[in-house]
Amino acid sequence: MKTPDQIARERIRNSLDETLIVEAAAGTGKTSELVRRIAGVLRTGRTTVDRVVAVTFMRKAAGELRLRLRLELDAARLKASSESEIQNLENALKRLEEARIGTIHSFCAEILRQRPVEARIAPGFEELDQNQAASMYERAFDMWIQNALEDLSPGLRRVLSRISFVRTFDEGSALDQLRAAGNYFLEWRDFPAPWRRDPFDREKEIDALIAQVTELAQMVSTCESPRHELRKSLQCVIDFESRRTSDYDYLEGLLLSLLRDLRDVKKGYIKKFSSKYSRDQVVDAKDQLRERLREFERRSGADLSSLLQAEMRSLVQTYEELKARSGKLDFTDLLIRTRDLIRDNAQVRGFLQEQFTHIFVDEFQDTDPIQAEILTLLSADDPAVTDWRAVRPKPGKLFLVGDPKQSIYRFRRADIIFYQDICQVLRSKGAGLIYLSQSFRSVRPIQEAVNAAFEPEMKGDPVTGQPSYVPLEEFAPRSALPAVIALPVPKPYGQAQVAKYAIEASLPDAIGAFVAWLLKESGWSIRNPDRAGEIVPIEPRHIALLFRRFMSWENDMTREYIRALENRDIPHLLWGARSFHEREEVETVRAALNAVEWPDDALSVYATLKGSLFAIPDNLLLRYKIEVGSLHPFRPTVAAVSTVETVRRQFTPITDALAFLADLHRRRNWRSAVETLHALLEAVRAHAAFALRPAGHQVLLNVNHIADLARAYERSGGISFRGFVEQLNSMVEREGNTEPPVMEDAADGVRIMTVHAAKGLEFPVVILADLTCRMSRGDASRYLDAPNGLCAMKTYGISNKPLWNTEFGWGMNSWLPNINDQIAFLARSHLYLRSKGVARSYWYAYNNGGWGTIYNGTGLNTAGVAYQQVYTWMVGATMTTPCALASNVWSCDLTLANGNLGRAVWLNVFGSTATQSYTPGGTFNKYLDLAGGATNFSNSVTISEQPILLEGTVSARPNPPTALMVTVH
Repeated sequence: MKTPDQIARERIRNSLDETLIVEAAAGTGKTSELVRRIAGVLRTGRTTVDRVVAVTFMRKAAGELRLRLRLELDAARLKASSESEIQNLENALKRLEEARIGTIHSFCAEILRQRPVEARIAPGFEELDQNQAASMYERAFDMWIQNALEDLSPGLRRVLSRISFVRTFDEGSALDQLRAAGNYFLEWRDFPAPWRRDPFDREKEIDALIAQVTELAQMVSTCESPRHELRKSLQCVIDFESRRTSDYDYLEGLLLSLLRDLRDVKKGYIKKFSSKYSRDQVVDAKDQLRERLREFERRSGADLSSLLQAEMRSLVQTYEELKARSGKLDFTDLLIRTRDLIRDNAQVRGFLQEQFTHIFVDEFQDTDPIQAEILTLLSADDPAVTDWRAVRPKPGKLFLVGDPKQSIYRFRRADIIFYQDICQVLRSKGAGLIYLSQSFRSVRPIQEAVNAAFEPEMKGDPVTGQPSYVPLEEFAPRSALPAVIALPVPKPYGQAQVAKYAIEASLPDAIGAFVAWLLKESGWSIRNPDRAGEIVPIEPRHIALLFRRFMSWENDMTREYIRALENRDIPHLLWGARSFHEREEVETVRAALNAVEWPDDALSVYATLKGSLFAIPDNLLLRYKIEVGSLHPFRPTVAAVSTVETVRRQFTPITDALAFLADLHRRRNWRSAVETLHALLEAVRAHAAFALRPAGHQVLLNVNHIADLARAYERSGGISFRGFVEQLNSMVEREGNTEPPVMEDAADGVRIMTVHAAKGLEFPVVILADLTCRMSRGDASRYLDAPNGLCAMKTYGISNKPLWNTEFGWGMNSWLPNINDQIAFLARSHLYLRSKGVARSYWYAYNNGGWGTIYNGTGLNTAGVAYQQVYTWMVGATMTTPCALASNVWSCDLTLANGNLGRAVWLNVFGSTATQSYTPGGTFNKYLDLAGGATNFSNSVTISEQPILLEGTVSARPNPPTALMVTVH
């Protein structure tokens, strides 16, 4: 009696005139069945190979599919009995290269090159790869943000006001996160429907919340014991009152910050809180405030996201204009233009439907909405249909293979709910759905463990998109060796119970020890993945360490695992971890490239000479520095300062290295960056030295990947060596950057990779690392409504990152000869930088006359005194209100180090002696000037272009200026 799995496979191979959707788990041979069906269609003469389309997810998979099809056609030709079948198969083999086997993007590019006029694109258009598209987007974003900051639209102003308050799970600086938000809109630009913006009276909500905060603050202030645990936890409420302003954008961020502060409030053990309120009353009031703040966070976030989507359309338009001027299309353009061409042009649609008679799609669960629309329209039996949801596929024309349980590429626009939706639509039009369940990849104990773990959990939920579970069936018999091992982790304890941080600390060494035991002591043998039926001893390349993530906030999750393997002398290959730029060999090469471009960079030159490329010892470098002088490639060498042959010979390694760096510098712009890099590595025989290191394969791959980055830079239009070095340096500085090297399958070493990188691969031994990672997000990150062209997503996150500005100056000799203007510029710059989140700022050149001195040889000049005074004001102070302009007066509110209120004010003029009377109100009664003086006043003060600092007590909060407008330079 045949099993359901056998019946399903026979249906795939024999029911060639039926539209089929095949759902198959990993290891069930779904790609093999797809290949057999293609061969069957060609064998029976239903079509010719030039009219077949086979779409895969990756280029590598396309190459493998073409090879497997050739082998299958050869095998089918040997089994064929009729002359017609033999002739059909021979013709298919001869013309196999004419088959459209590739990614969906390559297929779309071919269609557009056939019909550029109808698609309204340049006939000779070029395709942008991911690096080139990213570079062009960077240019577009830079142009957009400059214009946006000048106009400072409401949405952008609200985003910037949150910078100092709201920390998100996104990585990078505030500008990086705004850039990422724009990239989301760009990626989903084929879903132009505006996001719903519900009525939301933000100002009214904020006023009501402030009243509630004030009420809670009054309750907290009645506590007589400053050591009360609840009183200390609610200090944030008291602090909120002292930071209030009339700027609603600022208040929005302040309230969201308060929400986060209220998450971890400890109520303590003492039930009495004060003579007026019990502890429980205060806790109830806190809980009510927090719940209302959470609702405000949800509603204000939705309102801001809708506003931001509308404002960032101009960013998408800027990017589109840059591409149009250069005659280039990115990957998304290929899809959008092809979809529009097929959907909107009846003549082209009919021609393509006739040209391609059979369409096969592998990994269909990773197909995004626009790709599915293209494929279904091409398979229609009625050329007049333009809505993909109304398409009835021509019988046998469409064959889809996928596994909804493996839909893990959501970040590449795959959507499991959309997959289920399109499957349902096709089934309603006559397509059949079948399942493959027999797994050829794993032994029975592993299948039993997987079935036991997932079958109770995966019941199928069309609302959340959870697929139903199909149990795996046995193929390989039970092995004598254990198939599933629960690795005990030593001491996974916290202070009171098992804690994640303790597991994270102990798991790497435990796994490293287990891998060492497997390779050196176990004596185990496994099935050879390269040769069926062969049993071989375990080698490092047979083991894979799988991670859910490589980065957690700013921590590289792989680093401790790598150290555990290196300490045991176990070779390993790291597939695309984010610590690429922190690898010693990468830092060595980057330092050398910096020394080539900037010979004046003494630190890079020293690092190059001392590093592994030249390996010159410290004692020789120190002697050279003392006896000869600077380690500069173009400065006088030992030959010019010493006639002693012995001395000259001793310093030969240094002089030769400096001369070589000088030669590379002279030639760097006369040849490509890749040639300069290879010249450097070949001259010092770096490849041999790198190969002899532990994990030498990985080291060489990392070094070679730098050359790949140089090629990508030049392909994207880069023309100078300096541009490449600067790009390389920026990759290091950019938080969360990742540069995966190209891996060699034959290289020996334990594979370290994410589950995304491991998809479709097979390893005899798989070890699950990073077990403390959360299984999924706590909330939804995207809502997709394909029929209505709507894609709503979380796009905004701004974190408060410390910024340092080490290069600000005024250029006195060129445009600021007046000392009073110098003083005003210095003080205002310092205050303004601080208000925009710059934690520290330093003068560019302390005594450089070309930039403007603040030191006259014996002490600080008047500009230097002003600089010192502002610095003194800011030490220990907190900027509570950003510098803002109102009524021709700039002001910034502070809480000073002594606890008093402070406000820096100056007149909105420059290069002028104009003055104006200013009445601050509140409790201000003293001001400090830039010369170090302090003056008491009762009502008003005279202000000019030079800032002064007003000071007052905290008995009453000052009246801030009204109609604040933040201007960002």
